[in-house]
Amino acid sequence: MYRWLRQGLFLLEPEKAHDVALAGMDVSAKLGLLKTLFPPPSDKPIDLMGLRFKNPIGLAAGLDKNGDHIEAMGALGFGFIEVGTVTPRPQPGNERPRLFRLPKHHALINRMGFNNKGVDHLVAQLQNAQFDGIIGANVGKQKTTPLAQAAQDYCHCIDKVYPHCDYIAVNISSPNTPDLRDLQHRDHLEDLLRTLTQRRYELTQTHGVYRPMVVKIAPDWDGNALEETLAIIQNAGIDGLIATNTTIDRSTVTNHPQAHQAGGLSGPPLSSLSNATLAAARRVVGNEWPIIGVGGIDSAQAAVMKKENGADLIQIYTGLIYQGPGLIRQCVHAWPQ
Repeated sequence: MYRWLRQGLFLLEPEKAHDVALAGMDVSAKLGLLKTLFPPPSDKPIDLMGLRFKNPIGLAAGLDKNGDHIEAMGALGFGFIEVGTVTPRPQPGNERPRLFRLPKHHALINRMGFNNKGVDHLVAQLQNAQFDGIIGANVGKQKTTPLAQAAQDYCHCIDKVYPHCDYIAVNISSPNTPDLRDLQHRDHLEDLLRTLTQRRYELTQTHGVYRPMVVKIAPDWDGNALEETLAIIQNAGIDGLIATNTTIDRSTVTNHPQAHQAGGLSGPPLSSLSNATLAAARRVVGNEWPIIGVGGIDSAQAAVMKKENGADLIQIYTGLIYQGPGLIRQCVHAWPQ
């Protein structure tokens, strides 16, 4: 059935199809149809970072940037949902078109540019959320904020979301905000994470609750840069890692007519690079440090491969668009215990 729905949606411009699909899911969730059409999986709980995830399959950040569709996403059977990336103030993102399909590869290229309604809107949605699973808030910086002042933007967002989410994801790896990935390098990363963990300490004292903080990294690394960055992240008191964001590499889609588009590539063409980064990260940080694997998961087998490469949990996005909500159930059932 989803195959027919996808054919109809793919007649629309990608970003329009995204909006139409989410609106339809909201209505279906309110009517109780989503759980009938796409029965959620049985629970397969996992304890990580002091949190209990009802299953290991999560929604990656970017699909529900503003937290407007939490109930619909929850009805699909996700064990956890990550909303955002959100910035201190609303921003429109990059000019359209900024989202491109590569159907032959079941892939997407996006250069959205942190388009969102601002952190205050997200907080209002979180306050009213009825989802009974784990919710993460993914935070970023304003496009116009200089890197030297980036910590202020991240702290502002963390201050706002802290009482209303279960964990916080720090996005320093999107390829679609100018110079953002420079925050992964030693020159900026140590100061940024020192500031954020200090702010988290203060918020823990204020609210009487500890929120785990994870950092989302890119899959595009040269030489020993990844190992150095991971050491900084782990030593800063961060609780875990999300590996990985989208890639700027086009070697797996060179002949596609959309391959020249600027932005981050997601879907199966990202899988090998993302898995290699995940496996390398696991070797560096050891077996006990939490890692959420994301990138190229479009089947139960791909989910299991993330587990075999070191992921404790996984997130999906592009696979959901191409394969439909049944992918969630398939991944949960296949996940090794």
